[in-house]
Order: sequence, then C-alpha cells, then structure tokens
Amino acid sequence: MSAWGEMLRLYARPRMLAILGMGFASGLPLALTGQTLQIWLAESRVSLTDIGLFALVGVSYSLKFVWSPVLDRVPLPWLSARLGQRRSWLVVIGVLLGLSIAGLGYTDPAVDPWRTALLAALVAFLSASQDIVIDAYRIELLDDDEQGAGAAATQWGYRFGMIASTVVALYAAQYFGWPHTYLAMAALVSVGILTVALTPEPSHAASHAAPGLAGFLRGAVFEPFRDFATRPRWLTVLVFIVLFRFGDALAGGMASAFYVQLGFSKIEIANVVKLFGVGATLLGVAAGGVLDHRVGTSRALVGAGVLAALSNFVFIGLAYAGHDLRALTGAVFVENFTSGIVGAAFVAYLSRLCNAEFTATQYALLSSLAATGRTVLAASAGWFAEQLGWPLFFALTALAATPGIALAVYLGRFTAPAAPPAPRAFSASRP
Repeated sequence: MSAWGEMLRLYARPRMLAILGMGFASGLPLALTGQTLQIWLAESRVSLTDIGLFALVGVSYSLKFVWSPVLDRVPLPWLSARLGQRRSWLVVIGVLLGLSIAGLGYTDPAVDPWRTALLAALVAFLSASQDIVIDAYRIELLDDDEQGAGAAATQWGYRFGMIASTVVALYAAQYFGWPHTYLAMAALVSVGILTVALTPEPSHAASHAAPGLAGFLRGAVFEPFRDFATRPRWLTVLVFIVLFRFGDALAGGMASAFYVQLGFSKIEIANVVKLFGVGATLLGVAAGGVLDHRVGTSRALVGAGVLAALSNFVFIGLAYAGHDLRALTGAVFVENFTSGIVGAAFVAYLSRLCNAEFTATQYALLSSLAATGRTVLAASAGWFAEQLGWPLFFALTALAATPGIALAVYLGRFTAPAAPPAPRAFSASRP
C-alpha cells in the first residue's frame, strides 16, 4: 500500500474521526473568550491595556491541573456508571459550557465589562475542564504509535472549531449582533456532546489508590507529580513547556486588536485572518506531522520554533503597510503556517510525556504550563503595544521566543523523558 493510502486508512479509522469531533469541541470556546471577544471589546472602545488584561480570564487553562485529579478519578453519581468516567464528565461539562456561552453573549462590555469578564472566566473554566477530559480520552484511545496522528487529528478538529467561533461568529455578529452570535455558538457545543455519545469509553489504567481522602490525594494528586519528577531533566522540561510558545502568545494576544486598529472590518478579518488563516494553519499541521516523522520531535521543535519566531517580523511589515489586504493575506499565511508546524510537533511531544496511569492529571499539568504564556505571561501584551507601538512590539515578540528555542536545542541533545507506553484502549478488536 502506498504512503498516501496508508495515511488515508489511518485517518479514516472511527477513533480518529471521534478525535476530530472532540478537537472541534475543544477549539470552539477558546476564541469566544479570546480573539473573537477581543474584537467585540475593541468595537466597544475598551482600552488596549484592559483588552490585554482580559487575557487573564483564561487563567483556568494554566491552572487546570489543580482540579484535574477530580475529573480523572472521581465518578459522577449515577451517570458515570452508565456512560463511563470520561464520557459522563464530558456530557455534563458540555451542557454547562453551552449555557455559559449563551450567557456571555447577553452581556455588554461597554456598560459592564466586569460582568463580561466574569462570564468569560466561567466559559474558560468549563472549556479548560473539558480539555482535561478530552486530552485524557485521546491519549487512552490511541496506541503509542498513533499519538502523532492523533495530535494532527486533534489540531484539525480544533481549527474547525476555531473557524466556527471566529469566521462564522464574525459573519453572524456583522448581521445579527453579538448576543445571537454567542447563542449560535452555544448550540454548536452539541457537536462535542454527540461525538461523545457515539464513541465508546476507553479503558483506563488500573488505579491502586487506597480508599478514603488520604488515599485519593496520594493516588490522584501526589503520585502523578512524583512519577513525572522521577524523569531526567524534568524541571528543565517544564520550563521549556512554559516558554516555548511565549513569543506566539504575545503576538497572538493582541493580533485581533491590531487588525481593528489598522482599519480592517469584521468581514475582512473573517475572510483573511480566520478562514484563509485557518487553512494555512491546517497546511502547517500536515507539514509538521511530516517533519516530526522525518527528523524526529526534537529537531522538528527547534526548526519550527525558529520559523515561528521569524514569522512575527511579517507583522512589522503589515504595521507599515496599513490597511492592505494583500499584505494582511501574506502576513497571515506565514504566521499561521509556521504556527501549525509548531503545534503538531508540540502536542505529540506533550502526549508522549504522559504515563497512562495518570493521563488526565499529567497532560493537564503539561498543557496548563503551555497555556501560561498565552494567559498570565501574555497579559502585559497590551501595555507593551501601547508603550512601544506596533512595529517594536512585534520585534519584541520575536525576541521573546528565543529562550524556548534555546531550551529545545538543549533538550534535543538527550533522549526525551518519555512515560511508559499507554495500554490499548479496548480489550476487544479495535477498528
């Protein structure tokens, strides 16, 4: 069978399609408290500094490891016995997430920005909780040699969710207003719930925790962290995860406000930045998968990290070009394509670090650290943009990527501190 035929057969497997649907569910809420909300805030004449501070509503993505042991080990009454640990939590979180997104749409940031921030923080908390379970589901569903393909399938689904919450949302907001737009986005949460309903519960590694609160804390909280801390250079790995995409986080955190200040309309942003840009990202994800397969994850991370850092300079050219659709199209393609390459290799790297016995907790810790750059560290992006101006700001974002790249080079000299291989997801024959 040809390489293309093998690839198509791999991605057509039912569990890969399920991961695609769950990726959609994971990607949908992020922009509704990030880039899309940022455009709403900019139109409402919220200051750049305050827009930058709105990144803090997403702090849940950086702290989700705190409550991940509960989602990993604690069953829901009645529901978990019928649907399973992962599926029951995903259904409950999905329903609450849809209601919260609808509520966010009926706030007014121009009149009461605190209420908008509160609802956005709730959406981000539920979205982060959903990510905890989805990531564990994906890792447990796949064999170790499928994790790279699973990472790509997740990224594709994630980007489709982002298209819905950016391109579709911006078109809807242009013609129907923000409240109806967020109500429509709330309805799309049902895609994730339906995917979960049609997908079997994966098997989990056996838990050996002693009964009682002390046993739970030891087995679900202490052991996952102790296990990771036994790996060589584990602390350096954690620092690398925090810093690797910091430059992208700074640039992305103010990109939508940048486009609005240059005079681009919601429709222009939807067409070029959100639709064409996502297509460029998907091409980058595919290229990242190939690069990871050909040269290995360590070299792929270094090469892609350098490309992503250099791509931030295209925004300097766009700042001088002003309201120019061709310049916007070129800048968006370069930035999103390189971001896709980085994303595919990075997700596969994080997935391979997880011990199957502590999947949800360990991946939540790692992805929380990765989100720190996008939330806590990037909260100052608006202040820097106001103080430096756009050209110097984007030069700063490129410089901010260098520590992560340096750590990628350093860690690439050693064998990755991988976890024990994951168990097969089903005891019966798998599709």
